[in-house]
Amino acid sequence: MIWVIMIGFMIVGGIVSSKLKSKFKKYSQIPTLSGMSGKEIAEKMLADNGIRDVKVISVPGKLTDHYNPMDRTVNLSPDVYQGRHVAAAAVAAHECGHAVQHARAYTWLQMRSQMVPIVNFSNSMMGTVFIIGIFGGSFLGLGWENMLKIFILLQAVVTAFTLVTLPVEFDASSRALVWLKSSGITGDRELTYASDALKWAASTYVVAALAAVTYLLYYVAMLRD
Repeated sequence: MIWVIMIGFMIVGGIVSSKLKSKFKKYSQIPTLSGMSGKEIAEKMLADNGIRDVKVISVPGKLTDHYNPMDRTVNLSPDVYQGRHVAAAAVAAHECGHAVQHARAYTWLQMRSQMVPIVNFSNSMMGTVFIIGIFGGSFLGLGWENMLKIFILLQAVVTAFTLVTLPVEFDASSRALVWLKSSGITGDRELTYASDALKWAASTYVVAALAAVTYLLYYVAMLRD
């Protein structure tokens, strides 16, 4: 049963990812009203929000854009960093939305940042616990049920992280769209396209959260059987 669920979410995730890439490609053909590059847009949004200690840099790859709170950098892929189109504007503004969250001590972002070490540990241990539960639990004096309880605890941490991520991502997109409109970077039509692109980007996090919740419920059901 679990394999069917996993394959199902892999298919859904693949569809959403493919749609996101398609949207990015489509909106990469549409220039913004301002004609500014992603780098310039990011720098302007940071400046407009009074943020002076965050750098905008280019990183290799596609859709590798992210904000790093540790070194306070907005990292943009080459297509976004150099691009002067709607997709670049949407992504650059979204990542700066995270920088604004950080500067404003946004609660959900702080919570997610605090959870990162715990989530990394949980992810690293899940495979080990699963293998021990199948092959070696009895030798360690731990029954299958106890190993499953440990696995459920680790999965619960991962699930909580995916759920906390949702308001962080939605809020960053909201901040981005509000600023894009007020700053005049995009016109009304371009803003609609930017909103659509960010909607599909957010969908990847929604699918991840739904998958995590489904796995957790499945493992809990196994414990009750």
